[in-house]
Amino acid sequence: MTNVAVSTPAQPRSASPRQAGFVDRHIGPTPEEIGQMLDALGVASLDALVDQTVPASIRYRGELRLGDGETEEDALERLRALVSENRVLRSCIGMGYHGCVVPGVIQRNVLENPAWYTAYTPYQAEIAQGRLEALLNFQTLVTDLTGLPVANASLLDEATAAAEAMAICLASARGARTRFLVADGVHPQTLEVVETRAWALGVEVVTGDHRTFEPDDTCCGVLLQYPTTTGSIYDYEPLIERVHRAEALAVVAADPLALVLLRPPGEMGADIAVGSTQRFGVPMGFGGPHAAYMATQDALKRRLPGRVVGVSRDARGRTAYRLALQTREQHIRREKATSNICTAQVLPAVMASMYAVYHGADGLERIARRVHGRALRLAESLAEQGHCLPEEPFFDTLRVEPAAGRGAEGLDGPDATEIVRRAREHGYNLRPLGARALGITLDETTREEDVDALIEIFAGAGASSPGDPDSERNLRGGTAVRPSPVPEVGAPHARTSRFLEHPVFYRHRSETAMLRYLHGLAAKDLSLTTSMIPLGSCTMKLNATAEMVPVTWPEVSALHPFAPADQTGGYRRLIAELEQMLGELTGFPAVSLQPNAGSQGELTGLLMIRRYLEARGEPERRACLIPESAHGTNPASAVMAGYEVVVVGCDEQGNIDLADLEAKLDQHAERLAALMVTYPSTHGVFEESIVRICELVHSRRGQVYMDGANFNAMVGLCRPGDFGVDVCHLNLHKTFCIPHGGGGPGMGPVAAAAHLAPHLPGHRVIGLGGPQSMGAVAAAPWGSPSILPISWMYIKMMGGPGLRRASQVAILNANYVAARLENTFPVLFRGRGGRVAHECILDLRPLKRQAGVEVEDVAKRLIDYGFHAPTVSWPVPGTVMVEPTESESKEELDRFCAALDGIRDEARAIERGELPVDASALRNAPHPAEDLLASPWERPYTREAAAYPASWTRERKYWPPVARIDNAWGDRNLVCTCPPVADYTPD
Repeated sequence: MTNVAVSTPAQPRSASPRQAGFVDRHIGPTPEEIGQMLDALGVASLDALVDQTVPASIRYRGELRLGDGETEEDALERLRALVSENRVLRSCIGMGYHGCVVPGVIQRNVLENPAWYTAYTPYQAEIAQGRLEALLNFQTLVTDLTGLPVANASLLDEATAAAEAMAICLASARGARTRFLVADGVHPQTLEVVETRAWALGVEVVTGDHRTFEPDDTCCGVLLQYPTTTGSIYDYEPLIERVHRAEALAVVAADPLALVLLRPPGEMGADIAVGSTQRFGVPMGFGGPHAAYMATQDALKRRLPGRVVGVSRDARGRTAYRLALQTREQHIRREKATSNICTAQVLPAVMASMYAVYHGADGLERIARRVHGRALRLAESLAEQGHCLPEEPFFDTLRVEPAAGRGAEGLDGPDATEIVRRAREHGYNLRPLGARALGITLDETTREEDVDALIEIFAGAGASSPGDPDSERNLRGGTAVRPSPVPEVGAPHARTSRFLEHPVFYRHRSETAMLRYLHGLAAKDLSLTTSMIPLGSCTMKLNATAEMVPVTWPEVSALHPFAPADQTGGYRRLIAELEQMLGELTGFPAVSLQPNAGSQGELTGLLMIRRYLEARGEPERRACLIPESAHGTNPASAVMAGYEVVVVGCDEQGNIDLADLEAKLDQHAERLAALMVTYPSTHGVFEESIVRICELVHSRRGQVYMDGANFNAMVGLCRPGDFGVDVCHLNLHKTFCIPHGGGGPGMGPVAAAAHLAPHLPGHRVIGLGGPQSMGAVAAAPWGSPSILPISWMYIKMMGGPGLRRASQVAILNANYVAARLENTFPVLFRGRGGRVAHECILDLRPLKRQAGVEVEDVAKRLIDYGFHAPTVSWPVPGTVMVEPTESESKEELDRFCAALDGIRDEARAIERGELPVDASALRNAPHPAEDLLASPWERPYTREAAAYPASWTRERKYWPPVARIDNAWGDRNLVCTCPPVADYTPD
């Protein structure tokens, strides 16, 4: 009997059978839809499409050693078993990381809410008003606590913020000021990151006792910790005055909870304040993600790195929020960069700001006084036992020299090392400070019984516990003898200024009020819960619930980053497995998960190259070639890494101009360090010449760095380590499913060839890295570990075949959109065979020529159709770059394409002279409900056309909260804190 293959609608010839399991939950199109899209492209199969798209010379033909994919339940069970190897003790280590209570209403309605965690960076401000208001609350919190007038919308971690502050000091200095003074009291991880960045910038870091610092005309700035890493509080005002007389800047790294009770840095004269808001309701998470802050004097506001949220107004004069100085951020100042930071820690910043909104000034003061009161009781008891404490005031941290460790006559007890060991046996991690001393940090989670337990650990059972645990007495110093009554302490340490007096910080105290506030803000935003977010180079794919669940497990969220290694075995195994899996996918033998943003991954890769060239005896190689189409962070990262940027041209197809490349390589052959290349290219195509490009660079003894922002199109199809790349970074917050969180957190690990492996980031605090390590680039050894389970789960559930299929469908979806819209808007760049990679650039410039319609008009009108705009005017002005990702169904792609078709029809009406462009729905978009209800309606199009331009908008309508925002007005009138309450009240 002859076997006959029969096609059925459920199993079209051009698509593989639908698999049972997670792969088909992640991939949006069904097999039927895949077959329909392939038919529309005239291609027989996904493999055939990839053959037409990806150069054969770089295709990976092997089998990925990643398994076949697991069910959600099995993967979660395996991960639970893995992290159960962690031991969660009560942490008293401090060093900028503290136990805290995450209010349940914030955990459930922000951290675990996809309306918050799947939103994108607020470049389209009209559909990001909720996030922007929350970030404005964050900036207000920071300015109030620090006493400085301007703050940004968060940075990556405290150590990075300190390094960015050093860069501001250097950029602001007059003359050759290349020394930066760092006080001994600064956290060690902060010092290491500052040193790593200083080496790249040619800055000499000088450490010492701040009381002996004498700034001179070689000094650009000073970094101080407040309170110090071992808990002491100093009055820095006299030193800051000396710093200013030397025409340098003073940076103070301050604990925000301590600032509730302590005099703000701004009142001491500090120019810049930095710190971490982790203890404001964000779990330690083995090191991150956490929102750092930076606040400055007004004169330095234009040097602030990253994002700044500003108050502006919309077309009707209503208060509206936006990213201030957006052009500066989008282009990162390129070759004139002072920072390469283009992101923030939005989700943790929102959580920290809402913690302050929920508690208010009085609630924060109660928490701070309770923490301090318990530290006081502990200090009094230890002093009575004869142990030595510094005489300086403290807030929550004690440096203790045990009596026996000091060899005190007549006293019998354990030394510091023994006390640390005994504390661990009783469930507490103290901070070892050598054999003679140790540190104890208390926090919001410290209970009365914890204080009792610590006292007993030092002295044995029956230790006395004098003192009022909830003492309202202010800050004091310790002593080695029985203390006298604690006096009130006023100036210069105690805070006298008020803070958080804006109504937002006292209106939402009940959980009901807080719940409604959070959901009201979320309703103002467009996230993946509404529709696709088709931003090119940004990969807004599904962030599956199963991937997100482990983030809040205590074994994941509650560990201190410097907990002893024997307590963190589960994390270390997870990290090792994820590094191995990423190495398998990239073809590289070495991976570091330390960089906690794509920008930091870029910087790390370039610094590794510099360290390698230095070890090779060629430190003079400083020329870094970068194509003119590169992401703005590329040249900025090169500048921050100490390179000279050389721009390479592109040809008419958007590819690297090989002739110009060879000319530049020859011109700079003796100084060539590296080429930075984005692959697939920034123009959305697989360049055929990539292998030749790598060969050309290597022939001149240079290195090839690949920006991995577009790795989403490569996973399982080709591996950069196989075709000549030396080092690349990956965006786990894009390709590997960590959600954008409204603009952060992110992870940007680096993968490198064997010759660069010795130079991967290290971390002195835990002894990570060898003698040739480039040093630390993040405060925690593995960046933001608590979000790594997301990527681990994604890879485990997809398996090798699933990941390969995801890349194929990402390419299919992009090519389908390009084909579907090619008669509406020209596709600007195509690769071999007329195919694009995972994204396509649509040319909207004819609209301006023919109808006066700007690309911004199209972006804003898409909001009325219920969509986030694609990437606008980058890398080519007047275009949009569309990336649909593999997670979007054909139905959603068709709806998006229909929206652009509808917008093109509206532009044709303008071309025909039926209405002027300034009076069109395009120019007046978006249309809030309030405007549509206004009387009289005097526009030449109907209210219905404004509100419901497509049929699906009647079924589920996203209503923008404001009309088009006046960006120029916002920059001319820069306001970066909460506006007065009158602005919230209708006229």
